Amino acid sequence: MKLRITTPIPTLLFTLFALLLQLSCVHSQHTSNWAVLVSTSRFWFNYRHLANVLSMYRTVKRLGIPDSQIILMLADDVACNPRNVFPASVFNNADRGLDLYGDNIEVDYRGYEVTVENFIRLLTDRVEPDTPRSKRLLTDDRSNIFVYMTGHGGNEFLKFQDAEEISAFDIADAFEQMWEKKRYHQMLFMIDTCQANTMYSKFYSPNILATGSSKLDQSSYSHHADNDVGVAVIDRYTYYNLEFLENNVKNASSKHTMKDLFDSYDTKKIHSDPGVRTDLFHRNLDEVLITDFFGNVQNVETDGVGEDEKWKVDVSELARLAANITSPKKQQKEIKVEELKGKAEKKISAFKVEEKASWTQGVVGATALVACALAWFGGSFMPK
Repeated sequence: MKLRITTPIPTLLFTLFALLLQLSCVHSQHTSNWAVLVSTSRFWFNYRHLANVLSMYRTVKRLGIPDSQIILMLADDVACNPRNVFPASVFNNADRGLDLYGDNIEVDYRGYEVTVENFIRLLTDRVEPDTPRSKRLLTDDRSNIFVYMTGHGGNEFLKFQDAEEISAFDIADAFEQMWEKKRYHQMLFMIDTCQANTMYSKFYSPNILATGSSKLDQSSYSHHADNDVGVAVIDRYTYYNLEFLENNVKNASSKHTMKDLFDSYDTKKIHSDPGVRTDLFHRNLDEVLITDFFGNVQNVETDGVGEDEKWKVDVSELARLAANITSPKKQQKEIKVEELKGKAEKKISAFKVEEKASWTQGVVGATALVACALAWFGGSFMPK
């Protein structure tokens, strides 16, 4: 029975090329995760903005991103504010079950260091030469970056410490410089402020997934207040993001996707319309793990075979299949030639063995004749 190929050869080649491209994309996944977490507000009544950032800080650390790959920018340190009835502590819930400040926190930019200029210099790596490593974003084209910002904002702007503003154009241009300088692989931009969705409306660089808490002309609202603290302790949008992450993404091996997170948004709970922008991000959200941005990269090898070896084997197999499809007759001829060569080698080997045996037998016979001749010749000199 002969197998008949009805699919056109160009179509099959295109399919194989697509498979090879997919394998190469899998092979070129990101190799590090970074987080840039920014609270832009000062003053005690903005307590919740600090709590927002420290909550995200705790989450990314819980999922494996080390402090060496987190840039934490706090415009104000309410933990040390004299109005704080719980000194050196920051809480994001009225039950005060979790101290976000604690003993294990590394603030990289504090107080008046949190400026628009320093933020843009950080992103674009245009810092002073003597800037310590802890204040630099040491990413490359294999790095995924999670950028989270919170504070007071409006239509296409975000305030920094009530003294200056960063615009949507500023951030868009900074991200484009990062792309040109190969400073990221993929990026997740998340912002919690009034009219937040306008802040990513000007983005034009590839591989950026963006989300915000409210659309144009909408405010973002706090979730609840702590009567003892005296002010609101967290914003609604951040609260429900954290609720999903805490309840579903227990560790870095979680299989929950960004689609799961975005589908969990409920406008009735958030009291505004959160937005998601995906046109610059060329991956299906149901295939993008939350830990691609919130977790750390973990390379695992099974049975001593790494992903590199598996990839090479897959490519070799596809190349062999392509050869069979493009020239099946040639492949059959090559197989027949190989079979004939194998048979010929067997015959030659057998012939050599027989030749060796005949030569050995000849030597033995000649030796016997010489021995007989010597015996006869020696016997002729013996006395009768």
